[in-house]
Amino acid sequence: MAKTTFREFTKNLDVTDLRWTPREGLTFARMRIELLSGLTVALALVPEAVAFAFVAGVHPLVGLYAAFLVGLITALIGGRPGMISGATGALAVVMVSLVAEHGVEYLFATVVLMGLLQIFAGVMQWGKFIRLVPHPVMLGFVNGLAIVIFLAQMSQFKVPGTMENTGHGMSGGEWLSGAPLFLMLTLVAATMAIIWLTPRITKVIPAPLAGIGIVAAVVIGFSLDVPRVGDLASIQGGLPSLHIPMVPLNWETFEIILPYAIILAAIGLIESLLTLNLVGDMTNERGGASQECIAQGVANTVTGFFGGMGGCAMIGQSMINVKSGGRTRVAGIAAAVFLLLFILVGSPIIELIPLAALVGVMFMVVIGTFAWNSLTILRKVPLTDAFVILLVTVVTVYEDLAVAVVVGVIVSALAYAWNNARRIYAKTYTTPEGARVYQVQGPLFFGSSEGFAELFDVQGDPAEVIVDFADSRVVDQSALQAIETVAGKYEDVGKRLQLRHLSRDCHRLLTKAGHLMVDSDDDPDYALAVNYQVRTGILGGH
Repeated sequence: MAKTTFREFTKNLDVTDLRWTPREGLTFARMRIELLSGLTVALALVPEAVAFAFVAGVHPLVGLYAAFLVGLITALIGGRPGMISGATGALAVVMVSLVAEHGVEYLFATVVLMGLLQIFAGVMQWGKFIRLVPHPVMLGFVNGLAIVIFLAQMSQFKVPGTMENTGHGMSGGEWLSGAPLFLMLTLVAATMAIIWLTPRITKVIPAPLAGIGIVAAVVIGFSLDVPRVGDLASIQGGLPSLHIPMVPLNWETFEIILPYAIILAAIGLIESLLTLNLVGDMTNERGGASQECIAQGVANTVTGFFGGMGGCAMIGQSMINVKSGGRTRVAGIAAAVFLLLFILVGSPIIELIPLAALVGVMFMVVIGTFAWNSLTILRKVPLTDAFVILLVTVVTVYEDLAVAVVVGVIVSALAYAWNNARRIYAKTYTTPEGARVYQVQGPLFFGSSEGFAELFDVQGDPAEVIVDFADSRVVDQSALQAIETVAGKYEDVGKRLQLRHLSRDCHRLLTKAGHLMVDSDDDPDYALAVNYQVRTGILGGH
């Protein structure tokens, strides 16, 4: 069955200038699109950064500074133009216990170490391992992400000022009801309707920006009493300044921050690389994984020294950017600069924006992110793949994105191993000289080693037995042990065993393990038969 790309999930949503390529250059029209897209993203970043700062138990400006610094640096040197990075909820829920137990200064030190670990991962080119994430895991990931984004907006339907930090994030609070709830829902629906209609009327302005602008104008013009950005917290502040984390430079501090730094670095890279893939699928771009790892690392290292909480790629904001037409680094840079301007001089205006408008934008992101086609293909794909899609979705919602992806990859790998374990079999025939030949079919590894041993009739075979691996592959230590076990059984009954057509990487594996003595004049093209000496005394052949 052909894979369904993320772009197909969003094909019914109008995306401005999706066909633009770097060869076309930065024209005036392109710059206008990029700047407006950046402004849209910046507006959506404000409540997200403030909310995640609350979750982590730090001042809102700590989240806003992280959104600015991480967003700016990754936009400049990241692996893929169009991606947006900033403070995220997946990282915030890990940070909260560190802040509660040791204080915010230890958080800054942890973010610095987190960044250094991510730089190391990028230099080692570990980002390429994101290719091991199977397609069902990606489907479950985007579905779970859409649900998480949706649930995150529910806090905006509570009365501002009634939520409290319990040490595990924001909770409690009184839900809106009656006329305030009806008005909130009406404004959310109006924003979504404007976003849906705008591309059908004009592409001069990004649809999400139009939705925010029109609804905000109505709310401000008619002085409607609805929750606004300023009700969350004041975003006014100055420029981020250099701040060396005030922690003791000793081994005890290192022991405290290292576990958190490793977890944060892993979560940040997994989310960022998955975002890299999703954005690349929408914009037809590939590569850049290692560069993105380095960019995230540099961004977090710098952020830790400037009083920010760190961050990673934000899939929701990246989708807003791409759907608004952002295709170059200009949009990401503009988003960061606009956010800084909001902090420095624009806070009185930004704080007037109704939360309902921003919720409407995020709801449209949810609609565009959820893989609706997966609801149909669940009945068509293998049962294992359907299970993985549902499992990753559920774990994403109830745990976090990184854990869900790891769980999905492990389950997919085990399913793959089980399926391949059942593929091992052998074709047999007898040569004119009277030797029995076993032509092994399928990979020989830990999952199939037991089945491999059951292929042979040690008692019934003649004195000369040949095992031909031309259509097989010796993969791991379990495979070597299986070969040695079979060889030992034939030795016990006084029979001779030969091994043929082992690939050169199998030669290296067997030689390294010491199970077979491989002759140095082995023919790499398998044109000759070369004998090996099994340490038990049994002869092996090429």
